[in-house]
Amino acid sequence: MAARDTAVLRFLAAPTDAGRTGTVDGGRVLEWIDKAAYACAVGWSRAYCVTAYVGNIHFDRPVSVGDMVEVAAQIVHTGRSSMHIRVEVASADPREQGVTLRDTCLIIMVAVDGEGRPTPVPQWTPETEHERRHQAVTKRRIELRNSIEALMAEQKYTDEGTAEETVLRFLAAPTDINWGGKVHGGTAMRWIDEAAFVCGSRWAGRPVIAVYAGGVRFYRPMHIGHLVEVRARLIHTAARGLHISVNCWSGDPATGELQLTTNCLMVMVALDDTGHALPARQWHPVSQEDRDLDAFARELVRLRAEFPDSFQRVDPSVSLLPGD
Repeated sequence: MAARDTAVLRFLAAPTDAGRTGTVDGGRVLEWIDKAAYACAVGWSRAYCVTAYVGNIHFDRPVSVGDMVEVAAQIVHTGRSSMHIRVEVASADPREQGVTLRDTCLIIMVAVDGEGRPTPVPQWTPETEHERRHQAVTKRRIELRNSIEALMAEQKYTDEGTAEETVLRFLAAPTDINWGGKVHGGTAMRWIDEAAFVCGSRWAGRPVIAVYAGGVRFYRPMHIGHLVEVRARLIHTAARGLHISVNCWSGDPATGELQLTTNCLMVMVALDDTGHALPARQWHPVSQEDRDLDAFARELVRLRAEFPDSFQRVDPSVSLLPGD
């Protein structure tokens, strides 16, 4: 029987999971990550949980249709009502031996009561040296993550910006609902990925893929029937990466009053016809707002470089997929 502080989802990547480039898009992977973290958080807290933060997701290798996928989630630290969950995605051709670790990230889930207020969770205590290392890394990241959140919250996006921008608008549908009657956090992250894809592709003039997502902060829930507006703006270009800030707003369509629900930074890369990364088409700030956002992106890069070393596997002695 699995421990209460872990959750593992296993399934085959289906043809319906294929994205714009034929492999599984980052947005779909983000949905899987959110579902595994939710299962882990509910199993530990025995309460309904919501996604509060998702950070430092590196999309190292694409997942192919037909792959056996495993999404493993484990608690690595608890606060009063929060659970810090390390999630990794691995996949492999089920006909072959071996496994490839694809993506890793840290998610913070918060347990809430029937009124939607944070409720205490059982405290998690590491029992092995491996778990103690994971908890130590998580604690060291908290201060840096708070700095990144504060920096993201300070940014202003107005009509003075001159960079490429994409706006998607639609109604949140009943199929987007989660167990608590709100929009899935993973669904919101898929919308963010889609907006970043459109923005990046329009600037690059060809398809792009996500290689990084970070600073995904959930401020308030989105409800079924809400008008959703997802704004993606290019704010910085590196040698290959297009840094795109995405903000998601939602509200009652009858009033048109929208509130910020989620923000995120995506890094997208353009691909050639063989799937290799291309040099980025360079963007140069024009207005003061452009310069401020470009400086913000550069500061985020600097802060991310200060993060402690990445986590290792939840348990390196246990294979992630059958046949490994």
